[in-house]
Amino acid sequence: MQFYSTERIGLFIDGSNLYSAARALGFDIDYKKLLQLFAARGRLIRAFYYTALMEDQEYSPIRPLVDWLDYNGYTMVTKPTKEFTDAAGRRKIKGNMDIELAIDVMEMCQYLDHVVLFSGDGDFRRLVEAVQRKGVRVTVVSTIRSQPPMVADELRRQADTFVELLDLEQQIARSLGPRDDRSVPQGDMD
Repeated sequence: MQFYSTERIGLFIDGSNLYSAARALGFDIDYKKLLQLFAARGRLIRAFYYTALMEDQEYSPIRPLVDWLDYNGYTMVTKPTKEFTDAAGRRKIKGNMDIELAIDVMEMCQYLDHVVLFSGDGDFRRLVEAVQRKGVRVTVVSTIRSQPPMVADELRRQADTFVELLDLEQQIARSLGPRDDRSVPQGDMD
């Protein structure tokens, strides 16, 4: 990864996309280690984490992660999921956070030198291009080593740098030892 010590860095994490990529590679993310890794690379200005929450449930499996991240250096961006019935009569839940992430990147890019996008969603290609036109470097973190690959080819090609998530495993994976009070819960909605 190419970072400069004086760079102002912003992390933008598409929660469900990163969770799915890590799960496909067979490891869990330790979000404390992730924050420390990028804070050591430059001046970490902000780390955003985007996820949709099911508001009507008594307990949500992602709630402990959201609460931990909120209290430990992440800026949480959430919204309630929407439930609908598709044409075949199946109940579907929708919780897309793409527009929230894109707006935040555009608003923050004037304060950043380097945007790190944790997503493989090809819909972000135009966002990356727009941010680059403003003079901001963009690194995309996702994986091509899963089957199927989790990063859209057009997004990977547009980024200034692509970082294979599997290459970060040793630095950001949650240890498999007994869980203690400082460990980070893992989970997200697909």
